[in-house]
Amino acid sequence: MMLPSRTALFSLFILSLLTGILPSTAVPDTGGTTTIGFTYFAAVDNSPPPEHVVTALQSLNIPAVRLLNPSPTLIRAFSYSNISLLLTVPNYLVGAFAANRSAATLWVYNNVLPFHPRARISLISVGSDVISSTGGPGVSDPTTALVPAMQNLHHALIDLGIRTVSVSTTFSFINVITTAFPPSSAEFQEPVNSLVIRPVLEFLEETNSSLLMNVYPYNVYRLHGEIPISFALFQEGPFNFRDDVVTGVRYHNLFDMMVDAVIAAMAVSGYENVPLILTETGWPSNDEHMNAEESQIYAEKYLQGLISHLKSGLGTPLRKEGAAQAYIYQLFDDGPESNSKKNNLTSDSGETVHQYWGVMYHNLTMKYNIKFDNAHQISTMLGLLVPSIYFLWLLYHFFFCLFGLD
Repeated sequence: MMLPSRTALFSLFILSLLTGILPSTAVPDTGGTTTIGFTYFAAVDNSPPPEHVVTALQSLNIPAVRLLNPSPTLIRAFSYSNISLLLTVPNYLVGAFAANRSAATLWVYNNVLPFHPRARISLISVGSDVISSTGGPGVSDPTTALVPAMQNLHHALIDLGIRTVSVSTTFSFINVITTAFPPSSAEFQEPVNSLVIRPVLEFLEETNSSLLMNVYPYNVYRLHGEIPISFALFQEGPFNFRDDVVTGVRYHNLFDMMVDAVIAAMAVSGYENVPLILTETGWPSNDEHMNAEESQIYAEKYLQGLISHLKSGLGTPLRKEGAAQAYIYQLFDDGPESNSKKNNLTSDSGETVHQYWGVMYHNLTMKYNIKFDNAHQISTMLGLLVPSIYFLWLLYHFFFCLFGLD
């Protein structure tokens, strides 16, 4: 009987061993990954033309954009782009929407009807973090106006024959969640939970919409000095974890802890099955406690870690499918004249510090070296595969020499 050649034996040996190695190094299935988009605020003075912005986003294969200040001109630029749009109604219109459905109808006439479905408008947020705002003229308490405003906008869309656009509103994690850790102990703060959040969740469940939440690990990290920076930046380490003793879940990054805190709070309120969309998350490129270079490095680490984590398809311990969408805040830096509380914070010395959250310069080049596809995962797989084959080749020679089969 003819014995198999040494080359054939080697090939069989390598193939049999690689079948046990490749699953651990292969690119994960991204069928259930979170859709990653950007928050886009079009400043009047220094923003590039919307049409150029759309082209840049398409070149990066960005599938979704959240418009903070939608206008007919801005929405029109996204027509036929196949980019999903999340529109935000300004906070000052919440009172008008609540008081009169015709105000909501007029807004839909101007900002949705002329462009739907050529522009892929999928969801409208009635205000952003309304509970911490004034709510608009004639509104003494914006919390009482929020749900009626959402209902009127929803009915205005239905009356105009638009049934594929959902309605929701945006909350800020730091303003509505009692605690980030342990996530299993998180609840929505009272009285805002009873007055606003639970009625909002009821509306979302009835209309098959999603809860929108701004989640910033950066803010929690700044408030809690005991949190290691590596834990906030998705960095791996032997002691880089936190255990939830109630659920027995081990968390390896702050982001998952915060998302699961929202999931737990929704469950306590009785609406754990409502989908979750993260409308804002990011990291500023300047921090008063760091030098400029260090701040930018941390921002890049957070963004790349976030993107890799969301594209891994792992979800979070309490919700395996993870958030349905996540929007990075933001596309461009706002200028120092911005009145956003997020962009202007009070330093330890009492001075106002303007922070820059943009990931793209106004010339449409990227501020950071971050990847939005799986190319880096494939590179990592090959980097692991080549030394593995070399090791198996050495092992093969040792095996045949040991048993005198050379």
